[in-house]
This record gives sequence, C-alpha cells and structure tokens, in this order.
Amino acid sequence: MRITLDYTKSLEENASDYFERAKTARQKAQGAKEALEETRKKLAKLEKEQEKYQVEEEKKKKASERKKEWFEKFRWFYTSEGFLVIAGRDATTNEIIIKKHTDKSDLVFHSELPGSPFAVIKTEGKTPGKISIDETAQFVGVYSKAWKSGRTVADIFYVNPDQVSKEAPSGEFIGRGSFMIYGKKNLLTVELRLFLGKMEDNKIMAGPESAVKKHCKKAIQLIQGKEKTSAIAKKVRAFLEADDLDDIVKVIPVGSKLKE
Repeated sequence: MRITLDYTKSLEENASDYFERAKTARQKAQGAKEALEETRKKLAKLEKEQEKYQVEEEKKKKASERKKEWFEKFRWFYTSEGFLVIAGRDATTNEIIIKKHTDKSDLVFHSELPGSPFAVIKTEGKTPGKISIDETAQFVGVYSKAWKSGRTVADIFYVNPDQVSKEAPSGEFIGRGSFMIYGKKNLLTVELRLFLGKMEDNKIMAGPESAVKKHCKKAIQLIQGKEKTSAIAKKVRAFLEADDLDDIVKVIPVGSKLKE
C-alpha cells in the first residue's frame, strides 16, 4: 500500500489527516451497511405484500369459479332439518320472493313491527318441525330493525301463503315489498343470535347457532355492536379460512360486532 505524505506538514499532522480519512471512510461504510440493511427490509416487505396479493387474487379466482346457487341472490340458510329458507334483502327482493318463489305448501314469516324481510321456508310438500320454524323466526328477527336497534328479542309471525296478499283495504296503498296479511297469525318471540359458518362447498351460511353448526364445521358468533362491516368480514374470513370476502359482507347485518 502506497502512502502519500504532505511535505508541508509535520509527521504528526500527516498522521492526523490519515486518521480523519480513515474515520470518514468507516462512517461511510457504516452508512452504506445501514442503507443496505434498510433496502433489504423494504424488499422483504414488498415480497411479503406481493405474496399476500397473490393469495388474495387466488382466493378471488376460486370464489369466482364457484357456481352460485339461484337462492344466493337473497338471504338464505338451511334449517337443522335441511329445509331451505330464503328471505328478502330489500323491498324488491321481498316482492320477488313472495310473488315468484312461494308455493302453496310453504310458510311465510315476517316481524310484527315494520322493517324486516319476508322469509319463506321452502317445504317441498313436507312439514317443517318446531326447530325449523323457531330457527326461521330467529333468522327473520336478526335481519329486522330489531337487531340494529339493539333489542335482544323480536316478535315474529308466520302464516300460509294464501294469507299474504297485495290487495289493500279500500283507500289504502301497499308499496313495493309490502303485503297485507289476512287471517290468524302464528306468533313467536325469539332471541336474537347470529352465527356464521362455511359449508363444505365453501358457501358462507348465516343463521341460528343450531342450523349453522349442523351444516358447517366451524362457526363464529356475531352480536349487536358498531364494528365496521369490512373489519368484521376480514376477521370472519381469517377464522373460517374462506375465499370470498364479499360473500361474508353480504350476510352481516348492520349494527354488528364479533363476540369476544
């Protein structure tokens, strides 16, 4: 190694200059090392985010490949006895369900107070047991305004389809999604509880505890609260190892949170 000295300076001054140069070089090297480490951390973070993005895209692809059932455009669940129950999401789907998807042998449910979906047990000519009737009443109560308002119970009734009509008394008007109920109502008071689970074919089912645990391997409970729907859905997806976040968002009623 060649060392160049400044002849105008003393030996001590030349030594001091080289010491300062060496010190500066060490500082630059340390700075470069720290910069390299920071770059590595950023790269690792980007790789992790890219991997997460790819996983999300794969889940979306799987979800889009699953063939949707006709009833998934509505609210729905299977009772413990295996009966399909469909319910409206809004006035339009209430109208569609009653007019197009209700048969003579079915049972129609609604809340005593305004502000709930019409729900129908699709009996296919069979007779639902008490457990199916109770589960459907609870389902209607959860998706009524009673849940959002924080009530713990709701009054629900069920009738035969021929008791449901669009014919209003003279001078009255019935809006879209609303119907007149004639004759005796079968009244029930139900506790408001909701569970979510993933079925074997990856459909997300929301309903009473007994029904969800009958048809799903894992279940998670929602209670009344003010947590953001998107935040709830992400936690539920992680717990159930589900694919489609949108399917979960659709079944979460407004005014919910996860039970701790």
